[in-house]
Amino acid sequence: MIIEVNHVSKQFEDGKYALNDVSLSVEKGEFVTILGPSGCGKTTLLRCIAGFQTVSSGDILLNGEDVSQMPPHKRPVNTVFQKYALFPHLNVFDNIAFGLKLKGLDRATINLKVKAALKTVGMTDYEERDVDSLSGGQQQRVAIARAIVNQPEVLLLDEPLAALDLKMRHDMQIELKEMHKQLGITFIYVTHDQEEALTLSDRVVVMSEGKIQQIGTPTDVYNEPINCFVADFIGESNILSGRMIRDKRVQFLEKEFDCVDVGFGEDVPVDVVIRPEDIYIWAKDKSVQPNLSEYDPDDRVPKGRFTKWYGTVESSIFKGVHYEMIVNTDNGYEFMVQDYHEFLPGTEVGMLVKPEDIQIMHKEHYLYNFFEGEVLKNGKVRFIDADWDVLPERIETRNVGDKVQVQVAFRAIDLQDHEEEGTLSGEVHFILFKGNHYHLTIRTDEGHDLYVNTNDVWDDGDRVGIVIRPEDIMIN
Repeated sequence: MIIEVNHVSKQFEDGKYALNDVSLSVEKGEFVTILGPSGCGKTTLLRCIAGFQTVSSGDILLNGEDVSQMPPHKRPVNTVFQKYALFPHLNVFDNIAFGLKLKGLDRATINLKVKAALKTVGMTDYEERDVDSLSGGQQQRVAIARAIVNQPEVLLLDEPLAALDLKMRHDMQIELKEMHKQLGITFIYVTHDQEEALTLSDRVVVMSEGKIQQIGTPTDVYNEPINCFVADFIGESNILSGRMIRDKRVQFLEKEFDCVDVGFGEDVPVDVVIRPEDIYIWAKDKSVQPNLSEYDPDDRVPKGRFTKWYGTVESSIFKGVHYEMIVNTDNGYEFMVQDYHEFLPGTEVGMLVKPEDIQIMHKEHYLYNFFEGEVLKNGKVRFIDADWDVLPERIETRNVGDKVQVQVAFRAIDLQDHEEEGTLSGEVHFILFKGNHYHLTIRTDEGHDLYVNTNDVWDDGDRVGIVIRPEDIMIN
């Protein structure tokens, strides 16, 4: 291993963790992408590897040597930043040669190395150009050339393409892939762009809230997400609550389906993921079937005994390669379906999915929140830093000061538009659509997480009041 990150945490003065017990190993020559939303800790992890931030605990090894306390300039790594950080008073040649001059190399060696770096990034004959006269893509190439000219063992790239337009970003992705192949050095790349991560990487590291959620090849992470966060963050997904009946048999949409998953047990709650592109769709009325001149409409449906479900197309948007359609099912669920042919809004359709395209995940959260509580003298119970009224008969056998376990169903928590209307206030922290309802994570101002199932539409970051009725508080 060229890089080993062992149980690294980074805690700031306010007590919050940017990294929380992160471990990661990187092979020499790998292209590893650290992927996640803003604030997940991915840039902090990169900066700890580079030496720009020190770790609070754990260690970082480069080629087996602990560099956790080593200054950045002594580490065999170079970093390419999102904002390029080029010297505006120096031309292209002198920007790239800057590090080599600090090392005291002779002019001939510097010339040779700079020309080789410029050739690698496709910037030959740009040596005398003023960096301010270059386009964003050209400036990024110069920044990469300046990093690779020192022949680092590891190249760290912190969202280097974020400032480029879409077409230029796609072009640079191809060039980065070629550079990695040509140079043969280890690339560690940070991005929040899922497509970028899947395109470039040998392995993808998905992060959320300072923790690694999943590590795997792009194919594995996309096709076998380990939890709802990964399934929702990587590409588009239909995520539904289900129940594993037995091996290779699962229930969702109030129907039973064959699948290929085993080892979940029998009669176990699970989450089900179906990618929009894996759903077969056809019009129930063949007279409104799209023009499928290349094959017979009946051939759209795979032959075999598959469980089918039905619905009506609600909307259709052309995405350039395919149509993205929202379909409302006959039993109240909503599906996203992607197909090369358009089914117009109002069209009644049938749908099916093959067993191998149904992905099963262990359920992270069941139907209840569980809290540690304490019985108070006024007939209330204190939990999650607030005092709550409960039904008297539920604590009549309890003494003041008794520790109890409190159980509250996800569906039993009411969220109010005005936070002062709640016993507690908090913020919508995570939203997941589960086919016929939203599953929310609410983080209270005291830092507790509550899970809420609701049909109401909320936005990430909304401030809410939290109400729990006495009859919905169970005491164990």
